[in-house]
Amino acid sequence: MFNARATHPTRRGILAAGGAVGLGAVLAACGDDDANGGGSGEESGAAKSGPWSFKDDRGTTVKLDEVPTNIVAFTGVAAALWDYGVQVKGVFGPTTTKGGKPDVQAGDLDVDKVTVLGNEWGKLNVEKYATLAPELLVTTTFDTAGTLWSVPEESKDKVAKLAPSVAVSVFDRQLTQPLQRMWELAESLGADMKAKKVTDAKAAFEKAAARLRAAAKAKPEIRVLAGSASAELFYVSGTNLSVDLEYFKALGVNFVEPSEEAKKATGGWFESLSWENVDKYPADVIIMDDRASTIQPADITEGTWKQLPAVKAGQVISRSPEPILSYDKCTPLLDNLAEAIENAKKVG
Repeated sequence: MFNARATHPTRRGILAAGGAVGLGAVLAACGDDDANGGGSGEESGAAKSGPWSFKDDRGTTVKLDEVPTNIVAFTGVAAALWDYGVQVKGVFGPTTTKGGKPDVQAGDLDVDKVTVLGNEWGKLNVEKYATLAPELLVTTTFDTAGTLWSVPEESKDKVAKLAPSVAVSVFDRQLTQPLQRMWELAESLGADMKAKKVTDAKAAFEKAAARLRAAAKAKPEIRVLAGSASAELFYVSGTNLSVDLEYFKALGVNFVEPSEEAKKATGGWFESLSWENVDKYPADVIIMDDRASTIQPADITEGTWKQLPAVKAGQVISRSPEPILSYDKCTPLLDNLAEAIENAKKVG
């Protein structure tokens, strides 16, 4: 099910770590509006002129004669740039639900203002991509090799020939690092990082981080488990590789950790449990993967799940394993977990 090399985790492995599952086959994880229109529909800073360059987390420096405006990005990345006032032309990745509403990974992105090149992970229509005359592709990377997240393995060479790429790493580091990198990227693309909306969002994030630290310190006995559900299995995530969990742990949150032996089989990401064994690790609060590719808590029918003390106590909240890397979107992740710990009773 999983390529055990930590530097080349499979799609299922990474998403189960944070945990989208139920994909069936193993997939290798390689994975005309004004481009400076603000995320609120307002203009936010004038585009810079002249040569543009940016060194990404692969160590690759992209140099262009002008600041790129025809940008294509993974949906979550596009949502982060949108929050800073940078609008992309096309997106790939989960963008809209079956009902046409924005997917959770789209954030506040105006999905009607972008061309969707693939509405699920690992889908990117190369022919359609070419018609956008892309100047830059932006996504994340979940491994040390710098594999472009959600860019199909079978067409990555064709994609690379059409435009240079920038990757922000979300592998084995704390959330604050990719947040800063996305900030720097947005600023290079002409975003006004001194705008009140932007500075207020960063201040709110810092306040929320202090709140979570205080909550964790006040209730160190509260054990938090990061889970994800599929029809067949329940996944317990380890904290060592995921940007959100690493950061929460650094703030003092007491996480339930899968056994090291179990994590070895998945490159260190997670442990998979049958629903009969879902109670293996006692927990007081459970944070569950919120992505559309996973089963949400309200839809889990397994009786063993319903008998978990945290579930019976109503101490289950959502988690975003692929957080939108803007301060505005990451602040609620901190506040929600802080509130859950503040109000939690010891039940596990």
